[in-house]
Amino acid sequence: MEHPSIIRPADHAEWRADKMGKSTLYASARLLVGLNAFESGQAHALHAHADMDKVYQVIEGEGLFLLEGRDLPMQAGDLLVAPAGVPHGVRNTGSGRLLVLAILAPAP
Repeated sequence: MEHPSIIRPADHAEWRADKMGKSTLYASARLLVGLNAFESGQAHALHAHADMDKVYQVIEGEGLFLLEGRDLPMQAGDLLVAPAGVPHGVRNTGSGRLLVLAILAPAP
């Protein structure tokens, strides 16, 4: 992708019937901007990154942020920061699709 340019995340969503879809919107040595696309019922299991902070921004839909054993309701417009080492994940508990921007720094 050429930069600088406007990115419309929904145009890059990769929807999959079998598991969460992932696409990369931007990547450098310092930053990764990805997109996670969840059909109803799909999830990204609880996990942690030892040396990387992660920011989730809900683009569309609703579901749950999983954060250190807590389930936090989320909807379009909500943002969650998962600092390095903190277990986190996402679950689509809604009846429609869920699209979540994921920003990781430093990049993996």
